[in-house]
Order: sequence, then C-alpha cells, then structure tokens
Amino acid sequence: MIASLPNSTNTKGFISELSVLKYKLGDLNLTSYRLPRQLDREVGRKISYRLSRYFPETIVIWDEQIFYILARQGRVIASGEDWNSAFKSILVDLGLENSWGNLQLNKTTEPKVEAIALLAQEIINVERPFTSMEIYKDKNAKVIRQASISYEVIELNDYQHPAINITSTSPIISTETLDIFIKTHPYRQDLQKLLIDLEVQTLDTNSTAKIVEIVGPIAEHRESLIAKATGAISRQALASAPDDQPVVAVTFGKRRDKFHYPLGALCPLIVAKTAEQLGLDWGKLLKATKIGYEERQKLLIEYKSKASKVLAYYGFELTKSINSLTNGNRDLFWNPSTPIEQTQLLFGQNKIYPYNSIFKGLTEGGIYRRSKQFSSEVPIRIAILDLVQSNLSSDRFISEVKRQLNRFWCKFIILNPDGAKIHIENLDRPSGRAELDEKIEELLIIPPDLVFIFLPQTDRDRDEENGGSLYHRIYGKLLKRGIATQFVYEKTLLEVDAKYVLNQVMSGIFAKLGHIPFVLAQPLDIADVFIGLDVGRRTKRKLTGSMNACAGVSFYGKQGEFLRAKSEDTIVEGEEIPQQFLEKLLPAGELKGKTVLIYRDGRFCGDEARYLVEWAQAIKAKFILVECCKSGCPRLYNLASSNIRQIQAPDRGLALKLSDREAILVTTQVAIKIGVPRPIRLKIRPEGHQVSIDQVLETTLKFTLLNYGALKSLRLPVMLDGADKIARLRLQGVYVPEFKSQSWL
Repeated sequence: MIASLPNSTNTKGFISELSVLKYKLGDLNLTSYRLPRQLDREVGRKISYRLSRYFPETIVIWDEQIFYILARQGRVIASGEDWNSAFKSILVDLGLENSWGNLQLNKTTEPKVEAIALLAQEIINVERPFTSMEIYKDKNAKVIRQASISYEVIELNDYQHPAINITSTSPIISTETLDIFIKTHPYRQDLQKLLIDLEVQTLDTNSTAKIVEIVGPIAEHRESLIAKATGAISRQALASAPDDQPVVAVTFGKRRDKFHYPLGALCPLIVAKTAEQLGLDWGKLLKATKIGYEERQKLLIEYKSKASKVLAYYGFELTKSINSLTNGNRDLFWNPSTPIEQTQLLFGQNKIYPYNSIFKGLTEGGIYRRSKQFSSEVPIRIAILDLVQSNLSSDRFISEVKRQLNRFWCKFIILNPDGAKIHIENLDRPSGRAELDEKIEELLIIPPDLVFIFLPQTDRDRDEENGGSLYHRIYGKLLKRGIATQFVYEKTLLEVDAKYVLNQVMSGIFAKLGHIPFVLAQPLDIADVFIGLDVGRRTKRKLTGSMNACAGVSFYGKQGEFLRAKSEDTIVEGEEIPQQFLEKLLPAGELKGKTVLIYRDGRFCGDEARYLVEWAQAIKAKFILVECCKSGCPRLYNLASSNIRQIQAPDRGLALKLSDREAILVTTQVAIKIGVPRPIRLKIRPEGHQVSIDQVLETTLKFTLLNYGALKSLRLPVMLDGADKIARLRLQGVYVPEFKSQSWL
C-alpha cells in the first residue's frame, strides 16, 4: 500500500494506483456455466450484471462466452437448477427471447487472468465498501469525493497477473432530479429538444449517460420497469412518479444498448453550460473538485483498505501499489532518455532549439517551411468580422497581429479595414442569423485567406451542434470554402499583449495558411509515415441498428511535418468499420512499400486490425497498429525523495509498462491547483508489424510537441488530435474533401 512503502533509498521513485491481486485458483469458491448458443457481448454483460445481484454474496461475470460464478468463502453456490431459473427470469425481465437453451456446467475451461481481474472488480461493485463524501454545495449542486474502480492485467516476470486500479474522483452532482429540472427549463414545452442528447447522471450509481430516446409515459411501463430495476432509487422513483412522467432511454459511454429510466432517477449532468442555466458558480464548483496530493494519498489508502477487506472474503489479497522501489519493478517504469522538454526542434534558417526555447526558435529562426501559396509577392488577404456588441474594440489586437506578421516577413492586406464592426440585433433568432449570413457573404465577395472573428463572451459555452453557437455557425461555413479562421472572444480583448498573440495565435495562423512553423530536428526511424485515425459514430434514429460513421485521417512525415488530412463517412451496422472503408482511408499509391505507424483513437473493433494488415500485405507495406485510449487509465506519481514517501506530480513522460506491447503514459504536466495529469494508454496490436513499446512511447511524446494551435503540448499525438477534430466536423455536417493545411486548428 502507499502507506507502507520501502524507504531504503533517497533516490526519486515512482508509484501507480495499480495493485496486483494474489490468489490460489484452487482455493476460490468458483464455478462456471456456458450456453449452447453464443451471446452478443452486450447481452452477455446485461445478463451477468443481473445474475450478480440475484444471489447474495455471489459474483457473476461474463467473459468469452462463459459465465464465471464466484461466491464468498464458505458459502454454498446455488444449484444449476436455481441458476437456470434465475437466468430465464432475467430473460423475461429484459424482454429477450428464450431460445438459448439452459446454462450448462463448464468443466474444462479455467478462467483467464482477465476474467479473474473482472471478478475482483465486480466484487467491489457489488459489495460497495466505499462511502462518498460531500465537499462543497451550491444551491442545486454539490461536489463529492468517491472511489472509482477498474481492472487491469500486468505482466511481471513473463507472467500475466490480475490487478485492480483504485482512484479518487470528484464528480459535480445535481441535487435536483430531472423531473424537477425540466419544470423550469425554457424548453419544457419541447421535451424532444430538451431531453434528446442531454447528458445525465444516474442517482443509483452516479454514472454518466446520455438520453437517446423518449420511450413514453410511465403509466405504460411502470410494472415492467419496476421488475427490471436493480437500484433502490430507481425502484422508488418508478413507484412514486405520476402517470404522465416520461420514461427515457439512455446509453452509457460507447455502449449501444439502451436502459430505461424514469426522470426521477436521473439528474442533469452539471457542466459549464448547465451551471449557468442553474445560476451556479461554476468556478467555485470546479475548484472544489481538485484534490491535492496529500489528500489524494489519504483517500487512496482508505479506499484500498476497504477494498482489501471485501476482496479477502472471496479469497483475494491486494498487494502494495506497484512502485519502482520494490525489487524487480524498477524496469516497469519508463522515462525518455532525454527530458521531453529538451527535444530538439528545427526552425527556419536551419536553426535548432530545444522545445523549452520554442519562442527563441520562432523569433530568431522564423518559420521552418513557408506555404507555396504565399510567396514574397503574394500577400495574405485578411478580413475582420467583429460581432462584439460592447464598446470594446478589436483594433489593438489586430495591430499586434500586423506587427507579428511583419516580424515574420509575411506580406498581408486587410480587405475591410473600415467595416469590421457589425451590429446585429437578435442573433438568437432567425432574422438575426439571416442578417449574419448576408454579412458573411458580403465579406466573401473578394475571398479572403484568413478571417478574424471577434465574438461576445456569452457565445463561448453555447451548443456546438446544429449551428447553436455563432462560433460553429461561422466556422463551418468558412471551413467548407477553404477559408482559415481565427476566433477571439470578448474577454481576450481586455488582456492583449505581444506574448499572448505570439503564444496563442501566430503559430496557429501560420499552420492554417499552410506554413509549417517547426518540426523535429531529428527524423524518427520507427516509420516512414505517421497516421492518426479517428472514427466518430452517431446513431441514425430512423434506421434501427445503423450508425453514421465519420472518419478523420491525418498524415505526417518522419520529422512530424504535416502532409495532408481528409474525412470520409459511411453507414455501418454495429461498431466494426467495413474493410473497404478502411482501405479508402489509406490509399495504396501513397503508402505502397512504406512502414506506417497508425494511431487509432480508441480500440480497433471486431476485425478492423486484421483488415488493415491484409491491406498492408496487398500494398507491400508494414502497418504498426497502435491503440490510444484516453479514459480508464491508472494514474502515476513521483515519490518524494524522503522517508515520508509522499506522492507528487508525475514527470511528463513517465510511463508504466503493462507488457511488451502496452503502457500507460503521462503526456501532460499541469499545475497543482489544476489537478493530477490523466495518462493515456498505448497498445501495439499483435496483428500488425511489431516494434518495441519504448519506441512507441518516445515517438508519441515527441508528436505531442507539434501543436501549432497554441504553443503548449498536447495530450494526444498531433495526428490523433487533428483526426478527432476532422471526424467531429464531419459528424456536424462540415465536409472538406481534403485538407492541405491544418485549417481546423
């Protein structure tokens, strides 16, 4: 445990929130069943979830078509007849067909390590040993501290071991249920508009979900929903709700299966936008969510102690958190050989400076590569659209931009120097939006290369979909025409200075116009081409089971130089992307005979990895397939070099290797008052060309440095950051066949 680390050395150490589980398989009170017919993953998980809550002190998980059943030590596991009776009852509750036959005792298959880890996680989920603690309250919202549990598999001494990750989170919870929330909402007369796609939290588990459908009035569903309900709050809400209260269907995360809830068992998710609607102080709420390192360490020790007790009832021992001070574990932790901030970058005039001297590199070396579109004789055509309704002027900001453009030897002309300020009333109404569209069309009579748009501060947190904000309405309209944009909010005009414009604006402008401000000084030798691939999905409401899949794909060279990007879309059934669609994204002519590292945002679904390998073989290329996941990662920490062994902020670049192909990597560094960095997970898929995980870690870190939108490093490698934005734009209806510059920044 974190509380009792060895302290025989004063050298800096590292520690994770991950703890290995010890057990003897023969001592576990374990059995398993399977069905004659295969189950869909979502159906299998639904059934196992309910079976876990059917028999007391008995845990059930579903893994690779097998239901594993683990009971407390000394408890007799129910008979096969009892399990089949429960199984058939659950099928009826879920409205599923009863044609899968009976559960049959499984006598041959021992659980894999992942199944053991899943069982341990489910023990904690069912036993619920933790209590949440209220930290701060403001009107109809509160901040709580609570434990969050996930499972892992880690390789130690060439053997896989199950492990549990326990961390502390601070969700902001509404104290007002959704049925009360809608009574005072301005859209209460249009529930479809108000509820569909609204993010909510369940009162039973505090889980985050999204409303995807209004099922009907509760009077039509009350009895069946009460029979299916597993949470006490949901059952109470179902029993007491008025007959005309709507029942809604929600989805959790990326899962497609729908769960029905009464409005009284849900509350609105408190985010910046809803906080404003509810009259809450978002800044104070956000501040209360931050957990200092000393408090976090105390909570982790408490959580681990409570988890250890309930796991022991079932035959598990939770070991000390994995740390670099334990014999044999030092090699699990990785740092780049050279601190990532000292990575050498190449600027104009062949000037080389480290990343932590990036301002010096830009000012003394200049832009690494200029766009062919803007030679010394072709000026940048700039237009200005100032929609700030107050008396604040954009003149000082534009004046500083002009100075910086001259500093970097960029010729330019302002197309509308006298007509930038535009006063439009009722921008929230069709008449105002129509007038805005007319003004934009007038602005584009002489097509600009770059438009500066100044927006009122109130627009910042508005709806990003369906043109709900001025930002997205204007951004999409201009991007479709290939026109770069730079948005500036009203508050920024109060604090304009040279450093801000250089840091937050200029490098992004250069990249949007096709320039490349800087690249890596040393080419990467792991691959010839680096690709980011992100696939966004949206359910087609009128086509059951169909999804609109929009892919963003971006291509970069060996020094991190941007090559091009594009987006595509298609209709798919389920989660897997069709083989032909993947091939279309990765053209043979461009990749033939090359080694290509493909970063996938999230996991490859179904046979996608196999499809890509087959395509690589067909075009005589080698594809390194790397999954990059942002959520569910154990946090990592530095350990103070003193006898106290207090956890501290992790080094940027610190990684924990879970195996030869998988690691957790800290890619960001944040101020203590902001919180603890959230690592990312990198996994090299075995189907593709194999490289060392160390190479992938170093390559990934270097690609987080190439952020031109603002001179600060990214959480994801730059090609994934771009692919994600392009895919989301396509989902929002903004289609650009091909990006020859990073105009999405």
